[in-house]
Amino acid sequence: MANQQQNPLFSWLYDEVSASLTLDGCQLTRHEEASAPNADLRLRLVYQGSQCQAIIAEQLLSSAASVSIALITRQNDLTCIELCLDKQAGQQVCDALGERDDIELLHIGAEQPRLDRPGLLVMDMDSTAIQIECIDELAAMAGVGEAVAEVTERAMQGELDFEQSLRERVAKLAGADASIIDTLCSKLPLMPGLEAMVAELQDYGWRLVLASGGFTPFVGHLKQQLNLDAAYANELVIVEGKLKGEVIGTVVDAQFKADTVLRSAESWQIPLGQRLAIGDGANDIPMVQAADFGIAYHAKPKLKAAADAAIAKLDLRVLPYMLVNLA
Repeated sequence: MANQQQNPLFSWLYDEVSASLTLDGCQLTRHEEASAPNADLRLRLVYQGSQCQAIIAEQLLSSAASVSIALITRQNDLTCIELCLDKQAGQQVCDALGERDDIELLHIGAEQPRLDRPGLLVMDMDSTAIQIECIDELAAMAGVGEAVAEVTERAMQGELDFEQSLRERVAKLAGADASIIDTLCSKLPLMPGLEAMVAELQDYGWRLVLASGGFTPFVGHLKQQLNLDAAYANELVIVEGKLKGEVIGTVVDAQFKADTVLRSAESWQIPLGQRLAIGDGANDIPMVQAADFGIAYHAKPKLKAAADAAIAKLDLRVLPYMLVNLA
């Protein structure tokens, strides 16, 4: 904590036992997460390391006449402080820090989901749980990357719906050796923070589900690797060790993903307010809207606008800080 002790605000927060402190005319008081005082704005600042603390302290002390502050701890090495302050001061802090790429700002509402109660998180896979788009990787390995990219572009331009796009892209894989699936499974790059986030939610009894417009081998691999509760994706047809260029069964599209939230919540009797979903693209909009609390992860603008909250700067370790622990 040496770096933190160099700053009077953080030295007091970490090391002092006094309940209050006045710095530069700002009256600071401390609270616990489970007993946050009523305030116009309840704001969490999540960051890595101590390099942000000087700017946070400077901005806070110059914006607020009084603030209640708490340390929020989770099972990872990010740092989080919670501020309870008036609307004007809170807006000034948000305006000053919101553009920084090393601080995640989280607004905590009166009905925020609870970490300490059973909940459900339904996750997209490609570019959310993992760092790649599996169809693009398979296409590159099959030597048809450019052809698949052309179909993807048509879909992004609105010329094709998801199912049309899926079937056209998969058709380009016809004749490819099915061994490329196992090769890709063996090197799926997990999204940073995924394992820590999953482990913490599981410790609190949460149910975790993948719902992906990708393919069953990959969600199955992740389900086993992370001990997830369920995983849904599209099934590729393989004949005599070759990809046929087709998918079989119900297509996992945007509506299927939204329905997964509701079906899973009903199956496990997840209470209202505790059903979460996270994704990155427009195809995830129905899913995050079906959830009680939808999260956009480094997302396209349309999804970010539709979601209740966003992780835009840091990684998936941020998600547990979006939840309140009142135990």
